[in-house]
Amino acid sequence: MEKPDIRDLIKERILVLDGAMGTMIQRHTLDEDDFRKGWFENHTHPLKGNNDLLSLTRPEIIKEIHRAYFAAGADIAETNTFSGTTIAQADYALENAVYDINFHSAKIAREVADEFTEKEPNKPRYVAGSIGPTNRTASISPDVNDPGYRAITFDELVEAYSQQVKALIDGGVDLLLVETVFDTLNAKAALFAIDVIQEELGTNLPIMVSGTITDASGRTLTGQTTESFLISISHMSLLSVGLNCALGAKDLRQYLKVLDEKAPFYVSAHPNAGLPNEFGEYDETPEIMGKQIQEFLEEGLVNIIGGCCGTTPEHIKVIADLATKYAARKVEAN
Repeated sequence: MEKPDIRDLIKERILVLDGAMGTMIQRHTLDEDDFRKGWFENHTHPLKGNNDLLSLTRPEIIKEIHRAYFAAGADIAETNTFSGTTIAQADYALENAVYDINFHSAKIAREVADEFTEKEPNKPRYVAGSIGPTNRTASISPDVNDPGYRAITFDELVEAYSQQVKALIDGGVDLLLVETVFDTLNAKAALFAIDVIQEELGTNLPIMVSGTITDASGRTLTGQTTESFLISISHMSLLSVGLNCALGAKDLRQYLKVLDEKAPFYVSAHPNAGLPNEFGEYDETPEIMGKQIQEFLEEGLVNIIGGCCGTTPEHIKVIADLATKYAARKVEAN
């Protein structure tokens, strides 16, 4: 289906990313069988909570979530593949399922995006292949008694990300999103894998990178400031650089200002709906979060805006409505 290249569309207006996948999955009462249906009935490990599997076992749920976000005004849907690497799936002994997870997740999102684009050709929809950070870090030892030890190598990360990237591209994504980066070395492995696979496949999909500030120190888990994170990845040809997760919009703003001042790329943000309460839940209503996001828009800090943990289609509806009222951040280098 013919639609504008997102690299052209982003020059015209603020684009809206979808909200949290996990938050929406939690609205369903799912049991172990839901994560096995038709694929993993005889698997020996417990699978409940491995949400990426639902693209295979309960695809109608994932389609429904994508539809809800597109209906709320999202331009871009993320695939249900945040843990779609052999490294993350090793916890469930499902390394062999990685291609299927990513390929089918991409196909599901592609189908729904095309459905909405056909209905509303003036508002084309796009699919971002979600590439999470894995549950291991290449920069920090998990053993306090052995600071030099690493649980993963750069080459192992590249191999795992390469498998994921190929499956996402085969499934039909429009762009690739390396997100929730807490270790820039992991992100560099993902970006290297993307480079290699795109050269092999002859593709040139745009790339988004989104880091995460872990606490009030304003640094990533591995100790980088926002500016040093940006410098570390600026050698790549990126569509956008941004921040997501960990913090709510109010606390994220000061770090977005750094990206606004320094980044030669478009800037994205998809913050949480505030900070989690004592039950691990997110309390910020769409209206409260919307007021905070409005400050980003008034100051011209972003080109892509969406939501992370705790956000719902109701949050995205408020954000999308606000985004139509403001001009996007100006980028001279793009």
